[in-house]
Amino acid sequence: MRIRLDLAYDGTNFRGWARQPGLRTVQGTLEDALTRILGGDPRLVVAGRTDAGVHASGQVAHLDIDDDQVARLMVRRGAASSVEERVAALAARVTGVSGAYSDVAVLRTGVAPDGFDARFSAVWRRYEYRLADQTTGYDPLERLRTTSVRGALDEKAMDAAARSLIGLHDFAAYCKPRAEASTIRTLLEYEWRRDERGVLIAHVRADAFCHSMVRALVGACVAVGEGRLRADHVVEIRDELERVPEVKVLAARGLTLTEVGYPSDELLAQRAEQTRARRDRDTESDSE
Repeated sequence: MRIRLDLAYDGTNFRGWARQPGLRTVQGTLEDALTRILGGDPRLVVAGRTDAGVHASGQVAHLDIDDDQVARLMVRRGAASSVEERVAALAARVTGVSGAYSDVAVLRTGVAPDGFDARFSAVWRRYEYRLADQTTGYDPLERLRTTSVRGALDEKAMDAAARSLIGLHDFAAYCKPRAEASTIRTLLEYEWRRDERGVLIAHVRADAFCHSMVRALVGACVAVGEGRLRADHVVEIRDELERVPEVKVLAARGLTLTEVGYPSDELLAQRAEQTRARRDRDTESDSE
């Protein structure tokens, strides 16, 4: 049986998503909780592997469980219930094992539709980046999910620069290089606006992201907002395919994975097959 899990976490005290020996990670924390409930050696597959300090409000993962784990899931005192009901109740059980005021929660669990793969069936990922400047002021209650910069930023210039980057391109200039990994991505959405409190919010959506891509794209637009780069310069940097010192990779604290998009159920398996074939060919990454 394959189960879909919808997740949220505060990445501040995690060393990223992926399980690492001796380090506290989101995957390790959740898998340890699942082991206590289901037994065996549960392993999660995630839509987007977030880096240390990156948050999530709309992360998606899947879990395959064997017959023994299904049987353990179904053990319950009192009235009988269906497999679907037991799977749906798993979210609260995992969150309960994690403890009160945990920095990770399973929001929903359900039996995954046929062909669903949390990673390979995804058609896009959406991130949000929060940025406070001199106009906004510093709010200590938001410090764990908002990056602060000195000076006042020009949000209109930042938005113009962001929109100019949209499309299918090689984003090598905005990625940390990884051996043999493709840096060609389709950037579907990139925009900046201020919220009602004046905090600068970036919405960034792409089919997938290479390593540190969102935070580098944010750094480019901050340079524009500060007047260190022209709005049209960010496209020139992208097309030259080389990282430049003017573009800084901003702090992870401001970044949150907010949503993962999937096709209709009848297209899930086809999408997963297509994505696997492309990843095998290009050695692509989907981490941020």
